[in-house]
Amino acid sequence: MQGNFFDFVGGSVGKWKVTGIETLTGDALEPVTHLSVISSDLIQLEHNGLWRIKAFTSNVRYAEKTDRVKLAAVQAELGRPNSTCAAFIPIRKTEAWWALAQDERRRIFGAQSHHTEIGLNYLPAIARKLYHCRDIGQPFDFVTWFEYAPADEPLFDKLLDSLRTTEEWKYVDREVDIRLTLIPN
Repeated sequence: MQGNFFDFVGGSVGKWKVTGIETLTGDALEPVTHLSVISSDLIQLEHNGLWRIKAFTSNVRYAEKTDRVKLAAVQAELGRPNSTCAAFIPIRKTEAWWALAQDERRRIFGAQSHHTEIGLNYLPAIARKLYHCRDIGQPFDFVTWFEYAPADEPLFDKLLDSLRTTEEWKYVDREVDIRLTLIPN
């Protein structure tokens, strides 16, 4: 995945085969069998999928410098040969979350939910990339892409369970968990 903008297209073709879709809260996405990740721009792309979520990479918004240094020391890159499993998780937070001031959201994210600290416990086995959607009018605020080896799926599930019990997750009103496997070339 290169560039700043991406289209995540759910349909019947793509490099990633969908092995499961679970709607945890809010509206479901149309069931699909495959997912394509296409480097793009803000222009609407033609696509043959049932749905498309446009997102972009951005600066790290909630992590403080010490957290960023810790993450950089152990975070793995996407695309590792043994990471043939992935999860694509679009999330939307409530209007109450966005009504909070930046320092209030940061306090919930860090001091109350320990989001970064939880994530650090699962690195480098699990690689992740956060994409933003809210600022470009998409139905989700963020999408997170995770990659891991098949043997690390229980570890990944534990990571999600830990995050979903935090104070921060009380502000999530739409979340879809899409599990994927890489189709060999």
